[in-house]
Amino acid sequence: MPNYNTQNPPYAIFPGDVALAFNAEAPAAAQASQQFSLPDYSGRGEQGRTVRWQTLYGTAPSAANIALQVALQDVDAQYQTIDSSTAAAGESRSVSGVNALFIRAKVTSITGGSGVTVQILA
Repeated sequence: MPNYNTQNPPYAIFPGDVALAFNAEAPAAAQASQQFSLPDYSGRGEQGRTVRWQTLYGTAPSAANIALQVALQDVDAQYQTIDSSTAAAGESRSVSGVNALFIRAKVTSITGGSGVTVQILA
């Protein structure tokens, strides 16, 4: 569960926006970030959108697994993992065909390191 207050409505990420799911933080394993909404916009079509995301670390962990999760309803049990990063040095990733209304990052596991940053670019 996230340690964040639920925003009602959650902050929205429009094309070209950057959202910081974690910002130089120290989340524990199984901690989810604040959720963000992915508003529907004209011209997107049914093929979905491409979401780029990046993991960065102030001090690299010896092992890490960060998941990118989406849901159609903002209910914790409905979030599904669509991508994950295990690169302890951090990395940029891209997922296409995303048809969801909400998005968040979740630390599945992490050993050591500090200053976890996860950027989501819609």
